[in-house]
Amino acid sequence: VQLQASGGGLVQPGGSLRLSCAVSGFLLDRPAVGWFRQAPGKEREGVSCLSTWNDITHYSDSVKGRFTISRDAAKNTFYLQMDNLRPEDTAVYYCATNLGQSSSYALCTTSPSNWGHGTLVTVSS
Repeated sequence: VQLQASGGGLVQPGGSLRLSCAVSGFLLDRPAVGWFRQAPGKEREGVSCLSTWNDITHYSDSVKGRFTISRDAAKNTFYLQMDNLRPEDTAVYYCATNLGQSSSYALCTTSPSNWGHGTLVTVSS
């Protein structure tokens, strides 16, 4: 099981970025997958998760209405579209999964078993 995150960078407040997570070793048709972030000095946060078998999503209150998680099963890739970015969104973002977990809410509120390397998102003017 491998996950490879990409798409981070520097963006101005109010701007947008799309993160991608290419996966291998499993299919995006059963387990929950998600995005987590960690800012310096802060605890890790489950930002958004997706149940790939029924497309039910979960978002943290801090990003609800601004971020959208989606998947492309044919490309074995899932995404995080981030709009209206704020300085407080600055963090290292990680994609993750737990092959034994199909609930998006459960994945986002527990510790996944498989992680990709992080990608840095910096929101600054």
